[in-house]
Amino acid sequence: MRGSFVRATLAAVVLLVAPTVSAPEAAAGQRSAGEPSAPPEVTTAAADWTAPLSTRGRWIVDANGNRFKLRSGNWHGASGTWNGSGSVDNDADHHAGENSGRTPLGLDRAPMAEIIAGFREIGVNSIRLPFSNEMIHDSRPVTDAAVAANPSLRGRTPLQVYDVVVRELTAAGLAVILNNHTNTTRWCCGVDGNERWNASQTTGTWETDWLFMARRYRDNKRVVGADLYNEVRRTVLDDPNWGLGDDHDWFAASQHVGDRILTEANPDLLIIVEGINWTGIPVDGLAHERPTLEPVRRLSHTLVDSGKLVYSAHFYDYTGPNHSGATGTGETSDPRYRDLSPTELIQVLNRQAFFVAAEPDQHFTAPVWISEFGVGGRDETGVAQRAWFEHFVDQLIRTDADFAYWPLVGWHENRKGNGWALLHWDAAGHRMGLYDGDDWRAAAWTRLVEADSRTGRIDPVPDWSMLSPDHGDFVESRRMRALPDWDPGARKATCPDGQRLLGLSHTGSRGLCSDVSAASLWSTAGGHEVVVDERHVAAGGDWASGYTKLQCPNGQFLTGYSVRGSAVSAALCAAAPAGKLGTSGRTVWFDRGDSRGSAPKGGDFANGHYKGQCANDEYAAGIAYTGRVGSARTPDALYCRKLN
Repeated sequence: MRGSFVRATLAAVVLLVAPTVSAPEAAAGQRSAGEPSAPPEVTTAAADWTAPLSTRGRWIVDANGNRFKLRSGNWHGASGTWNGSGSVDNDADHHAGENSGRTPLGLDRAPMAEIIAGFREIGVNSIRLPFSNEMIHDSRPVTDAAVAANPSLRGRTPLQVYDVVVRELTAAGLAVILNNHTNTTRWCCGVDGNERWNASQTTGTWETDWLFMARRYRDNKRVVGADLYNEVRRTVLDDPNWGLGDDHDWFAASQHVGDRILTEANPDLLIIVEGINWTGIPVDGLAHERPTLEPVRRLSHTLVDSGKLVYSAHFYDYTGPNHSGATGTGETSDPRYRDLSPTELIQVLNRQAFFVAAEPDQHFTAPVWISEFGVGGRDETGVAQRAWFEHFVDQLIRTDADFAYWPLVGWHENRKGNGWALLHWDAAGHRMGLYDGDDWRAAAWTRLVEADSRTGRIDPVPDWSMLSPDHGDFVESRRMRALPDWDPGARKATCPDGQRLLGLSHTGSRGLCSDVSAASLWSTAGGHEVVVDERHVAAGGDWASGYTKLQCPNGQFLTGYSVRGSAVSAALCAAAPAGKLGTSGRTVWFDRGDSRGSAPKGGDFANGHYKGQCANDEYAAGIAYTGRVGSARTPDALYCRKLN
C-alpha cells in the first residue's frame, strides 16, 4: 500500500503548479481597448511616514502612531523567476536558476531610478522584495546582460545588487519588506525543493540566514519587515502543519525565528507570517486543501515584542480553497476562487484570512497583508478572471486591507509579453505602463489605491496573547529570556513584558495574557519569584480548600507558569510597584467547564479544553490543582484579585 501511495502521490503532485505563482504562461488573448486612465494621486505620500513600523490591533502604524497602510507590490527576480531577456521561459529556464540573471527583474532593460519612479507613479508605498537563501551565499557576479541598463552593477554578486536595490528603494521613501521566497534561486512554486523553509536546507541554516539579513539592513529604518517564507506547502511525500511540534511545523518554526530576529538581530522589523498554502494530494476523493490562515483561530503567535506580528495570505483567481490551481495533472473538480459568486467569495475569504483583522480583542487579532494577488494581466480576456479581479479589489477596499500586487515588473515586445505585471519594458527600454491606455486593470487599480482608508493616529489597544508551551518552552518575556532557566526540565510559558496572565486551560497547558485595564505592572526594578509550594497562602485564606495552591506573595502577579506533561510544575510571579495590586480576591474554577465570565475578551485560547479567566480589572495571583498521589495535577482554579 505504501508503494502505491507514493506512486499516486508522485503522479498527482510532481506537476503541481503552486497556486500563487504569477505565471507568465497564463492564458493570453487580445487586449481590450479602453480609455486612458489617470494615475492615482497618491505618489507624494510615499515618504510621509516615520520608521519603524509596529501594530496596534489590526492596524500597522508608524513611529508616530499614524496608520501606515501597506500599498505594496512585488519586485521579484532575485529569488528566481521568468526570463528577463525578453523570451518566454520554458521548463529548462524554470530549472536553470538563471532565469532573471539572479537580480530583480527589469535591470537589464531600464535604469533602476526609472523603475522605482514607476512604482511611485502607480501609487505603491512599499515593496515586497524576494530573495533566496542561495542568493545570500552566491559569490558569482551577475552577468553583464542581467544589468545591461544599470552598468554600475556589473561585477557585483546578487546580494550586492540586492543591497543597492534596497538602498535606492528606501532612498525614494518606499518601505521595503524582505521576503524569503525560496531556498534556491529558481522558479517558484511547485514541488521543487522549496516547499518548506527547510525543504532543501536545515532549519538552522534558514534561521542563520534570516539573522544575517535582518542585521545587514538594521541601520536602514525603512527596511520594515521580515516576510519569513513564501507559500509553505506539501512536498511529494509530506505536509506542513501548524502546531504538531515536528520539523514540518510551520507555526513553531516561524514563532522561533521571529523571536530570534527581534531579540538577536533587529527589534524594529515587523515579523510577517504567511499561512499554509497547501496540504494533501490534489486528487478527487483524497483530502486536500489550502488552509491559509484558518489555523490561526486555534493557535496564534505571541512574539517577545507585542505589536510586531503581521499575518499574510495569497489569493489568485485560478486557485481555490480546495483547488491547487493546476490544469491537467493535479486538477480537481473543486471550485476555483473565480468560480464563486461574489457572496460566496466574501464568505470564503473572510473564513480563510480576513477574520484575523476583522475580529478585535482576540488572541489572534493582527493586521492581515494580502502579500500576493494578481490576474492574467492586460491581455486577459476571460470574463470570470476579470470579474474575480474586480470582486477581489472590492474585498480589499471593503476591509481596508493591506495588499501587495504580484508582480510589478515584466517585459514586453510590441506591446505583448508578460501581461501579469503592471509595468513592462521592451528590449530597447521602452516602457509600457499601467496607464498607457489599454490596460483594463487600470480603473480597478486606481479605485484600490485611491479608496477611502483609515488614516491618522491609531490609539493603542489592549493586546491579547496566547501562551502555547505545547511541545517546549514558550518564554515571551525578554526579562526572563535573559535569566537562567527558572524550572529546568519543565516546559515554561511567560507573558510578554508588559502583560499579565489572565487565563489558563484545564488541560493542554495553554494560557492567555493581556495588558487590558492596566499598563505594564512589572516594576522597572524587576524582581520575580518562582513559586513551587504553598508558603504564600495566608492563614485563613484558603481559596481552594483541598487543592494544592501556588500563590504569589502580596505585591506580585502571575506572569507565567511551567508544566511537566499536563501537570503544573511552578508559578512565575513578578513584582509590581507599590500600590498597584489589590488583595481582595475570588476563586475561578474551570475543572468542570469554562469559567470566563460573560463576553470574555481574548477568544478561545485553548480550543477543546476547559478554561478559566480573570476579569479585565483583575490579575491572576495563584493556580490551584489537585495534589493527590497519581492525580494529573492539571490546573483546576485561578485566584483572581482586583487591580487598584
